[in-house]
Amino acid sequence: MKKTHIIAIVVIAILLGVIVSTISDSSTYASFSTAIDNQGDTYHVVGKLNREKDFIYNPAQNANVFGFYLIDNEGKEMKVLYNDTKPQDFEKSEQVVVIGKVVEGEFRVAKGDLLMKCPSKYNGNQGPQGEFVRVPQS
Repeated sequence: MKKTHIIAIVVIAILLGVIVSTISDSSTYASFSTAIDNQGDTYHVVGKLNREKDFIYNPAQNANVFGFYLIDNEGKEMKVLYNDTKPQDFEKSEQVVVIGKVVEGEFRVAKGDLLMKCPSKYNGNQGPQGEFVRVPQS
């Protein structure tokens, strides 16, 4: 075999390895129903806060656990536990994206895997609409 053939085979093998590892590590957007049916798999769930229910946060007991109730785009509500402190201005967010998995009937989210869509700073058509902001890790 020529050197160019060997190099081409090695490059193709590396590319296939990268593609396979990327596909296996990626998660998808889904509803809570899908996450419940496939416990153990990681999903992105988009939803709105249920403001009628209280937040679960007691810094004196455990400052690294924050809980809330989220209603996904299909209307299913689920308790979400975020493994970090309560984000600043969390109650003002219009939409929330949580990245995690269902464990023991709750949607568990690791530190840094919570995105909030903040309301726009501008009124009407005077400026950009709200955008998703990743909660910074402390």
